This record gives sequence, structure tokens and C-alpha cells, in this order.
Amino acid sequence: MKVHKEAIRMLVESISVDGDSVICHFRCRVKDKIVSSKVPFEPYNGKVELKWLEIILHPIRSYNRYYHTPIMIYGNNCDETIVLKAFENIAKYFIWNEEEQKYIYNYGL
Repeated sequence: MKVHKEAIRMLVESISVDGDSVICHFRCRVKDKIVSSKVPFEPYNGKVELKWLEIILHPIRSYNRYYHTPIMIYGNNCDETIVLKAFENIAKYFIWNEEEQKYIYNYGL
């Protein structure tokens, strides 16, 4: 299924950070339905993996690498953002409407 990034951005109602996770709320304005998705709050290009030896020998560098890795909530030129990961989890609730060029809630109808 082709992902229409701009249409996904238009579905975003709100985003909240809850400790180590991000909750994205997607609203279909046609059917007035909200679907929420919870994903881990981690760097958009994957988890930062540190080895014990690296942590012991270079604790400050390891800390900075882990806690200061950029996290992309949403970006037009990026395929690995938190919003897109969250939408993948709930994509089954939406169908692409070619005529209106938007995602529409269509679960259990």
C-alpha cells in the first residue's frame, strides 16, 4: 500500500509524549472518528545500541550519544518518523479515497 505522507499529516489531531512513548491521535474529519496509536519514543532511524565496554570506557560520550540523538516527530522528506510509525500501527482503520485524495476511516462499516 502506497503511503501518502501529506495526507497522514492532515489526519494528525494531536501528539503527546508520555515518558518513553509518544501517543499520536489521528482524526478522520469526514466520519469524525479518532484513532490513537502509541509508539516508543526513540530516534527515528532506529534504536541507539551501546556496548558495555563503550559505556564503561566512555560514559559521557555514551550518554550524549544515547540522550542527544535527534528524534523526528514528522518531516516531509523522511520515511522514518514517529508519526509515520504510529500511522502504520493503525492503518487498517483507514482506506485511501482516490477521489478526495485523503484517508477516510473505514473500520467495521
